[in-house]
Amino acid sequence: MTKKRKSKKTGKKLTAQQLQRDILNLFRRHPKKRLNPKQIVRKLNLANNKDSVQFALDKLTEEQHLQPLGDYKYKLKGHPHADTGATAGASEGAFLEGRVDMTRSGDAYITGTGKEHDVHIAARYLNTAMHGDKVRVRAWTPRGRRKPEGEVVKVLERAREHFIGTLWLYPRHAIISLDTRLPMDVGVDLDKIRDAQDGDRVVVQITEWAGAKHKHPTGIVTAVLGKAGSNDVEMKSILINNGFELDFPEDVIRQAEALPEKISPQEIELRRDVRDIPTFTIDPEDAKDYDDALSIRYLDNGETEVGVHIADVTHYVKDDSPLDQEAFKRSTSVYLVDRVLPMLPERLSNGLCSLRPNEDRLAFSAIFVFDKNMKIINRWFGRTVIHSDRRFAYSEAQEVLEGHSDEMGNELRALNKIAKHLRKLRFRDGAINFETDEVRFHLDEHGVPVQVFVKERQDAHLLIEDFMLLANREVATYISMKGRDEEIPYVYRVHDEPDPDKVAELARFAREMGFDMNISTPREISRSYNRLAKEAEKNPSLKLLSPIAIRTMAKAEYSTENIGHYGLGFDYYTHFTSPIRRYSDVLSHRLLERNLGGHTYRTNKVKLEEQCKHVSQQERRATDAERESIKYKQVEYISKHIGETFPGLISGFLDRGFFVELEESRVEGMIAFETLDEPFTVADSRLSMTGAYSGKEYKMGQPVMVRIARADLAKRQVEMEWVVEEVEMAGTAKGKNLATRKKGRKKA
Repeated sequence: MTKKRKSKKTGKKLTAQQLQRDILNLFRRHPKKRLNPKQIVRKLNLANNKDSVQFALDKLTEEQHLQPLGDYKYKLKGHPHADTGATAGASEGAFLEGRVDMTRSGDAYITGTGKEHDVHIAARYLNTAMHGDKVRVRAWTPRGRRKPEGEVVKVLERAREHFIGTLWLYPRHAIISLDTRLPMDVGVDLDKIRDAQDGDRVVVQITEWAGAKHKHPTGIVTAVLGKAGSNDVEMKSILINNGFELDFPEDVIRQAEALPEKISPQEIELRRDVRDIPTFTIDPEDAKDYDDALSIRYLDNGETEVGVHIADVTHYVKDDSPLDQEAFKRSTSVYLVDRVLPMLPERLSNGLCSLRPNEDRLAFSAIFVFDKNMKIINRWFGRTVIHSDRRFAYSEAQEVLEGHSDEMGNELRALNKIAKHLRKLRFRDGAINFETDEVRFHLDEHGVPVQVFVKERQDAHLLIEDFMLLANREVATYISMKGRDEEIPYVYRVHDEPDPDKVAELARFAREMGFDMNISTPREISRSYNRLAKEAEKNPSLKLLSPIAIRTMAKAEYSTENIGHYGLGFDYYTHFTSPIRRYSDVLSHRLLERNLGGHTYRTNKVKLEEQCKHVSQQERRATDAERESIKYKQVEYISKHIGETFPGLISGFLDRGFFVELEESRVEGMIAFETLDEPFTVADSRLSMTGAYSGKEYKMGQPVMVRIARADLAKRQVEMEWVVEEVEMAGTAKGKNLATRKKGRKKA
């Protein structure tokens, strides 16, 4: 003990460079040694603390001088004498790179490493890494285990710069508690909090992450959102928490504002002029960014020419300009219930690029000629100048198709006839009907939902969809055929075949609900999905299988490796038709334009694949944000109806209760078993539950009546009560089921 105290007093304190040098020399003198930081401190008689030694070890490891082992020990890199007592590969402390996928507990898994198993990282070894960050990890497989553990040694790329949190004021500083999965506080100087008050929701930019000098990361407040609970604050929080910045940088705004409004005669001369052809747009009632238009004319030989005209964003957004860099960073517009966060500044998205009626506009077009049998006999791609004659809302176009209005009636009905033919061919060739209920809201002047309903998809919606699918498919086919002998790298929208194990599980679920699926081949699977969709129209309980069916599918994504699109039944598919709101389409336009007119252009495939990955990641974030906003509005809506009774369908089971989805609003809530007057046992399949006393079985999709008990907006959760003493409409199946249950409960 005396010797240790003396060593501590007389130990030498080295600079970072000296420490690395001495540690490396120590390993070189003892090449068979395996040492941890504590042992190194003792052997070198250091006054440096363990953290500084660990930092030096990390540096030496990064520079490939040392090799990490299990149990936090190290050996000289490349030296053969080190028995780790574990298996090869990651068990030897390999360096891997990947993305952080954080769990609700605060632990994380590192994905995309190229290894069979993701690397598990305990929360204490994340070293400030956050969800989505690209990191370098040291990974090993502990003795007796198959899956690797690890720790983050370096954050290579931050997924986010800005975070939402609640600000708390102290006499000499402020602390912001972040809304992150792993709780984190950020220190902020009082002169960097803007006009934020205690308890305000704020946006903070982290300027320095925790290190040797700071207990917490430090940052600056970039925006003050206000008090928690308001609709505006919550919607902005959803956007920022999913990695989207609310405002555009000043240089991007300046560039957008400097773009000329008028189209020059010289530019028109370079394009195909189709302004004299009947042209129109069909969009949602509240849309402002019209990025596609259709035209139609009849040729003298009885053929029909249809133009799919897309906003020519790349004319205004030049490659690698500030506008382009910001568009790539965002990669997508985000559509929340009550607002849109655009990919491009409003001057472009709602102005110059929007194909507004009665104005000349620049477009990138796909023009097709159909014969009398509606077969495509000619196609043309290129830049055009168009003039939209009419802007239809979907409801207005539907009125024309139904004969209630005749404005451009011949054109709309002719296009609808072709669209139905294209749709028929698509399903014949294996496309899957993925129509799921889309929840929409009517909001009051304060953004509060007063009605929730399911959007009805009519011919007007399907007409637009079919021609967009056609253009996307034909563009991808053109590039693929042009590059048959030598590949032309391109942005494909790909969709892999479903996971066989998940499909088998779905088939088992469906069988228990009275629906048999043929899952012998991918083609039969798609047919079974379509039969399921048709049956669900007659049997609402089967609609609850749709989300499960979708989860069996791979996620569609962007890639330079074309594997086709299973869900659409297409061998070639891209995204070309929405460049105002999708950066994938911007890339698609640029690459297509460079491969027209007899030219062949091949971009760097590795770089393009990295761009595809980023765009796919941003698309997933936008989808998460959109779902969060819908869930928030659903809970907000139902919070005004506490104590009221609604019909619903059983939508899922847990050990502690079951879920019910309301029929009209699609609000989902849970009924806890502890609120019922008899215990229930949930089947292993999670598709049914059985009363312990009554013996009654209740299945997924079964109709029930529920009362709204509580709604928690902060947690986005709804609690319900099972109404067992009220019978629904007499003579209906629902009433019969409820009466049966009532009888069973009285027996109990």
